[in-house]
Amino acid sequence: MKFGIISIFLLVLTCSHALERGRDYFKEKICQEFNSLGRDKFRSITIVLNSRKYCSATFEEISSIVNEIVALAEKCCVEGADPECYTTESTALSAKSCDPNSPFPKHPGTAACCTEEGLSRKLCLAALKHPPKEFFTYMEPSSDELCEAFKKDPHDIADRFLYEYSSDNSHTPLPLLLASTTTYLSIVGKCCADAHPMACFSKERLERTSLRTLTHLSNKACSRYAVFGKDKTKLSYFITFTQRSPTASFDDVLSLAEDSAEVLSKCCDSMEEQCIQKEVLAHTAKICEKLPGSDDRIKECCASATDLRKYLCIYSLPWAKPVDLPDFVQSTEEVLCGEGQERAFYEYIHYTARKFPRAPEAIHTALYDAGQKFVNACCSDPDFNACFNRKRLESSEETLEILSKGNQLCDDYTDHVFLEFKKRLRNTYVKKFPNATEAVLSALVQQRAKFASTCCLLNAPPTYCGMKVKTAVVETCTPDICVKN
Repeated sequence: MKFGIISIFLLVLTCSHALERGRDYFKEKICQEFNSLGRDKFRSITIVLNSRKYCSATFEEISSIVNEIVALAEKCCVEGADPECYTTESTALSAKSCDPNSPFPKHPGTAACCTEEGLSRKLCLAALKHPPKEFFTYMEPSSDELCEAFKKDPHDIADRFLYEYSSDNSHTPLPLLLASTTTYLSIVGKCCADAHPMACFSKERLERTSLRTLTHLSNKACSRYAVFGKDKTKLSYFITFTQRSPTASFDDVLSLAEDSAEVLSKCCDSMEEQCIQKEVLAHTAKICEKLPGSDDRIKECCASATDLRKYLCIYSLPWAKPVDLPDFVQSTEEVLCGEGQERAFYEYIHYTARKFPRAPEAIHTALYDAGQKFVNACCSDPDFNACFNRKRLESSEETLEILSKGNQLCDDYTDHVFLEFKKRLRNTYVKKFPNATEAVLSALVQQRAKFASTCCLLNAPPTYCGMKVKTAVVETCTPDICVKN
């Protein structure tokens, strides 16, 4: 199904509740697409776009705003409609968003926007967007459940799927998301009418594997980009590549990290249909050009039959074992306070990520931020040499201790089955707090086990794990004890 320009203009409509600026132009285009696509396809795309924008909203809230937008199009896009219909209805839609009892999706920034008037209010509302989900909620029903629901109400199951899948994959590039949702719904319609639905679903799901996987991975990558921005995304990929392939050269890893951030800056918001697909394949070719000579695991991945399999193989590689390294030679104050500062920081991250390849990325990132803060403070100090002399040793020792503890935690998590890992945690806390009650010990173990099971992974959720790493120290707390690890 080709959606053409509707994706862009509907996005403007749904996000801004129909901006006054150029309203005649938008009205013309929206009505053209509504009339050419028909109500059902128009409604489907509106669900996708609003579910992406308000990915934490309920189905009922999304349905409310979608129904209003479709009703606006039905009323104002028919032949003979009042010329002011579009302006009147879109203004009413904006006002309804500001009603305290509005059925539309909630956002903490709405109240501030609603103190504005006219175009300023609409522009403010247009900028509101929920942060990306880090934990998926959509669970695909069984084939029998799907077909039973489909036969009862095909429109309802389509609406709910579009809402749930688009909410979970809110940062997948729009053309890829539309392709993925359209393909899935066509499979449901086809297989539920088939004489052998189970066999049909098995065959069609297998054929859809690459599209589903690319949808999921691009959402994770673009969500990370939305949270971090381009520079921090480069740092994130630099840490990940180093932990996955610690024998690779600094320049190769930095080049690939820069390329990863560039791909996302180019494709995450692109309307080009094949942007992310083409760029991921080109990026994979660069990985397979630079890293196999120093990493046998990546060499094996790069021998896979297809480019997508190569990428998936590399992406799924666990972190490597530590590399024996000489002591790090710290950069001079002149370098740290000059144009070489960024490279100096990256060289240190390259060292720590190889020495502690299993320490969560969030710890490396938090320490990078803390290091930048301390360096910039000293660089602005009139006696910057004395400042560095005071803080450098203390900072270096603390950094290595934190990384060592994070690495040890994730070592234990990675090398033991989960129950054994929790047992080892409990033994550690029993020794550390011999007088603690069983309830306290259990709470400490549960909190630390949850952190490890979520963050002791490459490609771990950045926002959740970043929140858990407080001022470069992971804390585990109960009402009675707070453990700094």
